[in-house]
Amino acid sequence: MTNPHPNILNLVSIKNYLILTFKEEIDEAQKMYSQLYFDYNATTPCLKEVVDSMLPYFNQDFGNPSSSHHPYGWLAKSAVEDATLAIAQNLGVSPSNLVFTSGATESINMVLKGVARKMQSKGNHIITTKAEHKAVLDTCAFLEENGFEVTYLDVDSKGLISVEMLSEMLRPETILVSILYANNETGTIQPLDEISRLTHKNGSLLFSDTTQALGKVDLSKVFQLVDFACFSAHKVYGPKGIGLVFIKDNEDGNGLPSLIQGGGQQKNQRGGTLNTPLIVGFSKAIALANDNLKVEIERLETLRNKLEKGLLKIELAISNSTTPQRLPNTVHISFPYVDGANLLMALSRQIAVSNGSACNSASVEPSHVLTAMGVERSLAYASLRLSIGRYTTATDIEKAIEIITNEVAKQRESNILWERRAL
Repeated sequence: MTNPHPNILNLVSIKNYLILTFKEEIDEAQKMYSQLYFDYNATTPCLKEVVDSMLPYFNQDFGNPSSSHHPYGWLAKSAVEDATLAIAQNLGVSPSNLVFTSGATESINMVLKGVARKMQSKGNHIITTKAEHKAVLDTCAFLEENGFEVTYLDVDSKGLISVEMLSEMLRPETILVSILYANNETGTIQPLDEISRLTHKNGSLLFSDTTQALGKVDLSKVFQLVDFACFSAHKVYGPKGIGLVFIKDNEDGNGLPSLIQGGGQQKNQRGGTLNTPLIVGFSKAIALANDNLKVEIERLETLRNKLEKGLLKIELAISNSTTPQRLPNTVHISFPYVDGANLLMALSRQIAVSNGSACNSASVEPSHVLTAMGVERSLAYASLRLSIGRYTTATDIEKAIEIITNEVAKQRESNILWERRAL
């Protein structure tokens, strides 16, 4: 038997030392971990029914769906086809409209870069907003470095674009308009009807990141308005690592050029072995989300309103989600005279919340969404996003209000500016 590398032994020793030294702290942290979960916009737990639906395709029906010469491949292919059809039926689209990806980020890259490649003979101008998800903004920055021009629309204090400004910015050479349907931080829903009318009147294509909206609002009308949309399973109680692109005109598989080459899967639009278990799980998750969508929306709205009302009772608290057209599960509030980083740290022992997108959590800058909305930097830093979901109860809401109210008060006690606010 080969002796372990000394560095490995050192790491093991260090780990054991830390466990023994901080045992009480670790035990306490484990007791508190995920006691209250208010970060459903970051990710959701994978439902047991979803996990159960996937399990056979890991170790029983494990074949490659592209293996056409034996039953293992046939069974896997059949499972993918059935899952795709079920997703299409639940979304009210055709199976030919759907291309599987690894998630929303890849889907966004596929659409933006794909349209840029396909339409570059028509023009090089793209329109988006300053409040988009970072995956859109970073991809647009990449396209700018490669000869494309991007116009970034302002949003108002509610996070809404001006359709008049969109109309003014559209040009003959505008090939794509990319507008986030439901904002992942504030929940603001954009007026897609008018955006679609203006975009298509100009002869341009429309892409909407609908990742946060799936399972929270009725999307049936959206597919009539856009040319492209994207989704991610882990936002709707499905597995991580699987997403979708909706492509309206894709009967022949020529709706978008492939971002990933190799193997010719999915009509040559996305190379690579199809992930049968995750596709099956995604299908199950969407079906479960659709089962009681209307009832769940009403339940979430009731809980959201209760949460928001309770938190706004905190002195000087300001809501950053004020438009009536918004997600039913999202609350975003700023607390003046509070250090947001310290508040998050203090709350983390009792409640899981965030101050913005999980995909941008490493940034020390305030939320670009709030900045785009004109929120002062000090208030942007002092903000919390709370997003509720399937397992949130009225009792959870009451506890969260109490915990946050008490912690904000504690934070302000040590802030000399709070004492001097009335002077």
